[in-house]
Amino acid sequence: MPEGDAVRSVQAAGGAPLSGEPARPDRARRIALLVAVAAVVYALDQVAKFLVVEFLEHEGPVTVVPGALVLTVIRNAGAAFSIGTGMTIVFTVIALAVVVAIVRTARKLRSLPWAITLGLLLGGAVGNLTDRIFRWPAPFQGHVVDFIQVFPVTRFPVFNVADSGIVCGGVLAVFLAWRGYQIDGTRQMAEPVEDHTQDSAQDKAQDHAQDHAHDHAEGEAGKQAGERAGERADG
Repeated sequence: MPEGDAVRSVQAAGGAPLSGEPARPDRARRIALLVAVAAVVYALDQVAKFLVVEFLEHEGPVTVVPGALVLTVIRNAGAAFSIGTGMTIVFTVIALAVVVAIVRTARKLRSLPWAITLGLLLGGAVGNLTDRIFRWPAPFQGHVVDFIQVFPVTRFPVFNVADSGIVCGGVLAVFLAWRGYQIDGTRQMAEPVEDHTQDSAQDKAQDHAQDHAHDHAEGEAGKQAGERAGERADG
């Protein structure tokens, strides 16, 4: 078998990319997963917002699970969970920047967990961005539709499906970064901590053995010198 064919066979058997043939199919599958997750989050968000605006916006809160889950429609001019209600246009620009950053990052995406994470972030960001652009009161200043309230007694802020996607994606991103998972599919492992205790004990034992051998050699030399001196005195 020619040498070139042998190398290709070994690479193929080990799953390594062949020379001159980058692993594009793997990246394509990850990007497809990212788009699919983003599309699901976006669709769920927009359908839910349409339904609650159509049937619940001018109605009172609807209790789904007593004490745990209530549907109540509000229009949010701020960020997720009603933060910064007076900075609508700023949050619109931030959402656009997030979408652009995710799209640019996807060019080196080869990690399955990161594909899901970025999909959640992208779907949530685009869901709320759609409200910012198209809803009342003006383009790029629209108020986001929030309607999910959990544990009302705690006064937890009202949110929507897009907010949930953003939060879940953010939590996953922190976890993956903590565990060393990279977007390109590699994993950065923490460097092992060297055990200096064992090395120190070994060094001490070695030094002790050397000192003992040195003392023993000096004792033998002194003994032999004494014997020679005694022999000369006798002579």
